[in-house]
Amino acid sequence: MAIRSAADLADFLVTYTRDMALSAEDPGAILDRYFAPDFEYCNDGLVIDRQRMIDHVRPVRKNVDRPDGGDWSGAEIHDALVEGDRIAARWTLRTRLRKGKTFVAEVYLFGRLAADGRIRRIDQVTRDLTEAG
Repeated sequence: MAIRSAADLADFLVTYTRDMALSAEDPGAILDRYFAPDFEYCNDGLVIDRQRMIDHVRPVRKNVDRPDGGDWSGAEIHDALVEGDRIAARWTLRTRLRKGKTFVAEVYLFGRLAADGRIRRIDQVTRDLTEAG
């Protein structure tokens, strides 16, 4: 999937997040659809490569509660910008966990695209908004 517009970026944030957390599709295939082969994903200062991302998906898929009917709207996109090969977004991730809690995070994302429109680099900062319980 090529990201060429703000709408494409917003669609990516929703579908990528949903597919990585809820689908049975191979995580590597999902990554290859959206990310250049040599991508770098820096989240809260930690650089995550392809294999580390794949390894991260297994526990996420075990812990995220699958919504009834398969409808998931856990990504609320507040701002999405694409300017040439640069992307930026501000969004909120909200998902129920199997043990009943809801995880909420505010996400600030900045990135660069490869020539084919896939993501080459992301620098992302998150803020946990989950209420202490």
